[in-house]
Amino acid sequence: MTIKFPNSPLVLLILSILSSLSVSWATSEPVPINGFLQCLPKQFHSGHPIFEAVYTPQNTSFQSILMARVKNLRFSSPTTPKPLAIVAAKHESHVQATIVCAKQNGLQIRIRSGGHDYEGLSYVSHVPFVVLDMFHLQSVNVSVKDESAWVESGATLGKIYHKIAEKSKVHGFPAGVGPTVGAGGHFSGGGYGNLMRKYGLSIDNIVDAKLVDANGRILDRKSMGEDIFWAINGGGGASFGVILSWKLKLVRVPDKVTVFNVTRTLEQGVTDVLYKWQFVAPVLPKDLFLRARPEIENNTEGKKIAEVSFIGQFLGQTRELLPLMNESFPELRLRREDCHEVSWFESVVFWAELPLGTPRSIYLNLKNKPIPFFKAKSDYVKKPIPKKVIEYMFKAMLEIGNIWMEWNPHGGRMSEISASATPSPHRAGNLYSIQYYTSWFQDEGIEATNRYIHLTRKLHEKMTPFVSRNPREAFQNYRDLDIGANLYNQSNLLTASVYGSKYFEGNFERLVRVKTMVDPHNFFKHEQSIPPI
Repeated sequence: MTIKFPNSPLVLLILSILSSLSVSWATSEPVPINGFLQCLPKQFHSGHPIFEAVYTPQNTSFQSILMARVKNLRFSSPTTPKPLAIVAAKHESHVQATIVCAKQNGLQIRIRSGGHDYEGLSYVSHVPFVVLDMFHLQSVNVSVKDESAWVESGATLGKIYHKIAEKSKVHGFPAGVGPTVGAGGHFSGGGYGNLMRKYGLSIDNIVDAKLVDANGRILDRKSMGEDIFWAINGGGGASFGVILSWKLKLVRVPDKVTVFNVTRTLEQGVTDVLYKWQFVAPVLPKDLFLRARPEIENNTEGKKIAEVSFIGQFLGQTRELLPLMNESFPELRLRREDCHEVSWFESVVFWAELPLGTPRSIYLNLKNKPIPFFKAKSDYVKKPIPKKVIEYMFKAMLEIGNIWMEWNPHGGRMSEISASATPSPHRAGNLYSIQYYTSWFQDEGIEATNRYIHLTRKLHEKMTPFVSRNPREAFQNYRDLDIGANLYNQSNLLTASVYGSKYFEGNFERLVRVKTMVDPHNFFKHEQSIPPI
């Protein structure tokens, strides 16, 4: 199915002005939930009673189910808007019914799998809404024969990795390191991981999907068409429908890989090492991924110190890695005793900062740990950052205190994939990405929240001259409402183009055209969704 819409910036500008004049369906009047609840059992009779999956505030389990996948405690306060109901779907028909009934009753839905949305958009809305919780839909079916796996959106990355390793020691999948992250949001937002220099992002290795559209229809790649399939692979699935499942193309990995974590402090000259890292990490062989993690830690005397952890993974053995590192990056002084030769699944355990030797079965039942309040931001770097700027960065981090950053190298396969192949355009020309992550505790109060957010924004602002520009790019999986948002239930196309250009660059216009086709009345919406024309 191919879309033919006007594509000129002038046409989009005119249409966006018209769209800004539209009237929001939200009102100040309370929306009754009764119509929604009465509608649900009338839809899609499948032998799976939906009442077993529905929770309202009157249910004693409502609060625990809501909080079970709230990852950012900034959005857990008594004043945070709460859903009128939670549908913890146990069958695809429950998803269909939720969409149809919410649409009929003027309710918004927020779709949650792992609950890791940095701005809480998967479980918070400022208009009457219900949460569609996908956590029970978590089956993972691996086929080694055709090197693929069908994965439901509620499956966690930990479960996916476990199921792959259960079937094969020489297969893996390129995705993130957080074992409790849900597949639904992670894949639809792009999916960074430590295999990306070898195999690209998660979305570069997805070959099919099942989507429920705004009319309650279940579509696969063939029936939805290539435009919609392209859009949900990195354009944010929650703008276009509810993704039930993904078909992954598994990748080959050695039976043994090498991992290491080497930490250097300011006193050990880490500024020089990190400066050199910028020239080395993006041009290393594809089999080697070397992340730099600047962070602030307390030393044995309780004093805050700045340090950088250089965390690496090599798709090979130590005897091959050491000569390569000694030639390319001698400043790191990597030693044999720093290296661990492990299976690919054991490397997943290592990246999750769990002890090597942790039983694989633990990954099936990992619980979300309570996370303090946090604020995150992101950047892309196209030219090495000057050493003086790195020195300032460490001073700013010491002032903030509770902050770490992740510098993820590009190059390799990431530079070979076209910027328009998927909605995620951050490919050739980028040396690395940066994630800024500041956390603090709930009991420190509103003053602490304001202070930490202010200092994080200040550091981000100071980095402006040294990162990508026009637009200043950002990664959608690191959701950040600071870069633009349609607040108060609006769908202004000009506003959307601000954050849309940062997340998607030139792909934003195509995403708008797809949205206009698949969801012209804009049922699926949130503060950073793709609006229709």
